[in-house]
Amino acid sequence: MKNFYPALGLTLLAGLSTGIGSLLALMVDHTNKRFLTFALGFSAGIMLYVSFVEIMPQAGSTVAQEVAGKTASWIITAAFFGGMLFIWLIDQLVPDFENPHEMSMIGTLNEGPLEEARLHRMGIFTAAAIAIHNFPEGLAVFFSALSNQNLGAVIAATIALHNIPEGMAVAVPIYFATKSRMRAFSYSFLSGLAEPLGAVIGYALLKPYLTPTVFGGVLAGVAGIMVYISLDELLPAAEEYGEHHIAISGLILGMAIMAVSLLMLG
Repeated sequence: MKNFYPALGLTLLAGLSTGIGSLLALMVDHTNKRFLTFALGFSAGIMLYVSFVEIMPQAGSTVAQEVAGKTASWIITAAFFGGMLFIWLIDQLVPDFENPHEMSMIGTLNEGPLEEARLHRMGIFTAAAIAIHNFPEGLAVFFSALSNQNLGAVIAATIALHNIPEGMAVAVPIYFATKSRMRAFSYSFLSGLAEPLGAVIGYALLKPYLTPTVFGGVLAGVAGIMVYISLDELLPAAEEYGEHHIAISGLILGMAIMAVSLLMLG
């Protein structure tokens, strides 16, 4: 496909934003939790709006090129919930302690001494957990960009924004355990590489079968993944880091900006 390399580039940029998170964690003493809350809510608003308003209708019209009537609707509905099930299963494979959804340690590690070996283990397993989660996120960015580069760029930006605190979650315990900024950055940076790797593997597996029906189904699955990430990861993290109304304000503004953007691009 002609959009392959731009799509891969966007996926790489989104994944490597974990490195930005690690740099922020290592450069500043305290994170601005109110801003982080707003940013996470903003990302969730963009992802929810674009999933339902842009990606699902596009998936439906793509499948309708080969399949008529209600059958096309059944296909994209099954694919949407299949995407949710896929990332839920990944979630179940990651123990709660190492799950990147449990990122409250960013704000609490300064409060008391912890055993260095435990911190080191925490950082390594968090990096592994984030790498696992980045696989489906890579698919979301890559296949959206294959379909529409402007849409892919927006999704890459929102994924990149939510990868920043994940990078912080890796870097903080590694740095506290090893006192090495370079090692902390490296673990965080490498965990982000799973995103383009997931995109390449997914594309290689699906390329021989990329009919309009399969591609539309993948897009619907991507929408399901993004909705799950928003509801299970971004919004709970936003609520944890700050005030409820700040998170909701970010959510609404994210939706509004996405709506205006789609109208201007359309």
